[in-house]
Amino acid sequence: MTFTVRYLSHPQVIVDPAKEITKWSLNDTGHARVARLAKSGALAGTTRIVSSAETKALETARPLAEVLGCTLEMRERMHENDRSSTGFLPPEAFERMADRFFAAPDQSAEGWETAQDAQNRICAEVEACLAAHTGGDLLFVGHGAVGTLLYCALAGVPISRTHDQGPGGGGNYFAFDAETRCPTSGWRPMEELS
Repeated sequence: MTFTVRYLSHPQVIVDPAKEITKWSLNDTGHARVARLAKSGALAGTTRIVSSAETKALETARPLAEVLGCTLEMRERMHENDRSSTGFLPPEAFERMADRFFAAPDQSAEGWETAQDAQNRICAEVEACLAAHTGGDLLFVGHGAVGTLLYCALAGVPISRTHDQGPGGGGNYFAFDAETRCPTSGWRPMEELS
């Protein structure tokens, strides 16, 4: 059975240091990008959307599922890498920690989930979903770091931030072959979905 599998990272969020990171919402730009994607028809053929349970991911997935009239499944273990040990970090400090996270995959940076553990978790979730998929295109909606870890595993390359989605606040995707599990490209802006 041939179908397209895509992984989409949520777009831009409202950064609120007073709120738990998992509860952050999309900002106006993020909502507008999702609305444009929903109206574009680029995801026609998608019969199932599987989302992280984090607010920003669900706010990306729900409008797409509604327009497509397809099933939306929420999976708790598709969350972003667990970095609750440090809580909110200002942008420069966060980037330094993210560098450490990717550079030493088997070591915890200040109590963060290790990159290797996060990769194992996201790969197991994706494989479980693929094993139960019955047809039509499949869209995963999640986050940049675990998406990058998934990409590295599928591409057969070592964990490295060089494969990250890059700056801009998210809203990128990659696709991979359902049978071989090989990515068909690196991260690309959601506006390039066709």
